[in-house]
This record gives sequence, C-alpha cells and structure tokens, in this order.
Amino acid sequence: MTPTITAFEASPDEGQGLARDMRVRWALEEVGLPYDVRLVSFKAMKQPAHLARHPFGQIPTYEEGDLVLFESGAIILHIAERHAGLLPKQANARARAITWMFAALNTVEPPIVELEQAPFVEGDKPWLAERIPMLRDRIRVRMNQLSNRLGDAEWLDGAFSAGDLTMVMVLRRLEGDGIVEDYPNLAAYVARGQARPAYKRAYEAQLAVFTAASGG
Repeated sequence: MTPTITAFEASPDEGQGLARDMRVRWALEEVGLPYDVRLVSFKAMKQPAHLARHPFGQIPTYEEGDLVLFESGAIILHIAERHAGLLPKQANARARAITWMFAALNTVEPPIVELEQAPFVEGDKPWLAERIPMLRDRIRVRMNQLSNRLGDAEWLDGAFSAGDLTMVMVLRRLEGDGIVEDYPNLAAYVARGQARPAYKRAYEAQLAVFTAASGG
C-alpha cells in the first residue's frame, strides 16, 4: 500500500527543503518507497480532518492503511524499521543509529529552534539583544561536541543511517547563520548528506510544490 504524507500547500521555507516533510520525503526516497502527498493549507491544518491525523495541527503526517502517524522522527523510525537502507542489521549498531536520531531531535535541534523563533516571539522585548548571543553560545556548545564526536568520519557511526539523515536535516536549519560553517567537518558532513541522490530527489519534490504554487 502506497503511504500518503502531508505537506504545506504553501511552504514558509519557499521549497528550500527545511519544512519537516522533507525529512520524511528523504527517508522514503532512501528506502525506495513510492508515496503520495496531500497538500494542506494553514487553515486546513487546524480543521478537524487534519487534527484527527495530527492533534497539534502540524505537518507532516503519514498514513498507510489504518495506520496514521505524526512527528517526523516517529515517521522516519517507522519507515527505517520496516524497509532496508536506513538502519544497520547488527543490533547494537541499529540501536546507536536510533540514539543519534533522538540526539538530533532532542539535544541538537531545540536550541536551534529557540534561536529561530526568538525574533518572532520576543522581538519587542528589551532583553532580546542580550538573549540572542546566549542562544548562539548554546548552539555552539552542541556544535563543538558534535564536531569532536564526528571527527574525520564520513558519518556518525559507520554507514549512513537514519541518525545521519535526521542530524543533517537539523543542521540545515542553521544555513546562512555561519555557525556550521565554523566547523569544516560538520559543513562537509551536511554537504555529503545533500549530495545523496535520495536527498536530491526529495528536495526537488518539495521545491516543485512551491514552484507550482508560486506559478514559477
């Protein structure tokens, strides 16, 4: 059965591969699983039909038969566990790859999202000018730790895995900020992820939605 995922009808990232459906698209492309896409507007995301799929009114969601999932990490893990290509066969290596998924989402991503959102939710607050450098410092602590762990390796733990897919997508959120660029091994790591054919297919698919919506 072909799964269906949801994605923005008009993505705020303008099709640059930062919306979270990109993570799921990439996972599906890596395992060679065809999928359908249901595009939803911001208004539709808050309506009962979508809230039945995602109680927090966000994207992506994943539907396969009577199974409905939300949260990109949970969807990627579901795909990886059922299709070869994203998790090692050896039990300990498999567990480590899953650990890196959680590390990307729970340890590395939160301070990045906080920095992204600060100007929007605290833009009128007098403390914002002092808060931004603090948030950037928190991210740099994580980048230092991640850079030291990665070292000269190609991927986080042997072969490419769902852990790398998730981490690369999280690090991409810092594009244009200059932080990742200060760590040559992390910048090269992200570039390796983006060079994968499956990544390119997923990126083009997401960009095509924005191009069509904008009449380009």
